[in-house]
Amino acid sequence: MKYALFLGCTVPVRTMAYEISTRNVMKKLGISLVDLEDFGCCGFPLESIDHDTYLSVAARNLAVAEAANVPVMTMCSACNGSLLKANLAMQDKTTRDKINANLKPINRQYNGTTVVKHAARVLYETMDTIKEMATPLNLKVAAHYGCHYTKPSEIYEDFEDPEVPYSLEELISAVGASPVPYENKKQCCGGSVMGIDESVSLEMVREKLSHIKKAGADAMVLVCPFCDVMYDINQKRIENQAGEQFGIPVLFLPQLIGLALGLTPDELGLKLNRVSVRKLLKTLGDGNEQE
Repeated sequence: MKYALFLGCTVPVRTMAYEISTRNVMKKLGISLVDLEDFGCCGFPLESIDHDTYLSVAARNLAVAEAANVPVMTMCSACNGSLLKANLAMQDKTTRDKINANLKPINRQYNGTTVVKHAARVLYETMDTIKEMATPLNLKVAAHYGCHYTKPSEIYEDFEDPEVPYSLEELISAVGASPVPYENKKQCCGGSVMGIDESVSLEMVREKLSHIKKAGADAMVLVCPFCDVMYDINQKRIENQAGEQFGIPVLFLPQLIGLALGLTPDELGLKLNRVSVRKLLKTLGDGNEQE
């Protein structure tokens, strides 16, 4: 299978480990990734400001992939939702004609045929292969879904119940780790509140980290770059402000799967994780321990 990798805006700047691990895990699983130079922002920041402009920006990306005749694999849950919502809207001929009129000056047209999938869904659909290739991980892992990975449900073709999601837990189990239930699992990472009230945002992070620590998880796994900014990049800051120690390694889903597939810490970008993974790697018996 081949996909056009849609990086979005946050991954290349703030969560490079996500890209590194995704590329190497997909390669290990025999999934080809291509880079389309004309990809740009998904349009998500514009959706609440000017809907037609948002649709035009998102549809331009869909048109780029359509012209290349390749499905899109996203890494950011907001990007995934943005492109899928635009895709659904563009199935309406009146909307499609209006947005294509906006795209005409740049010689783009979208006919509504591009398939868009989140990297985590691609991994879920490859789960049988992952099970066959994986060396079981003796870890307890807490899954964080975030807000956009399963909602709104109408754009995800009933992939899973958005109120009782299960795909990440099944993938955790597929690599021989144990999914850890914890209180308030569906809570937002707080990223959307950061620019409005930082104290509320950071308290939301502190609360979830506290629940995960109480549940006894060795690590937390997630599928969104901005959620990683909140839980990994901001974890030390929250510890200092709250006077609490969490020390919870935060892994992107491909990093967790990559460990089970035998990829090295460098191949998974683990040295770029802010919270130390040294103890985690020691638990797994990996000689290449990193800070």
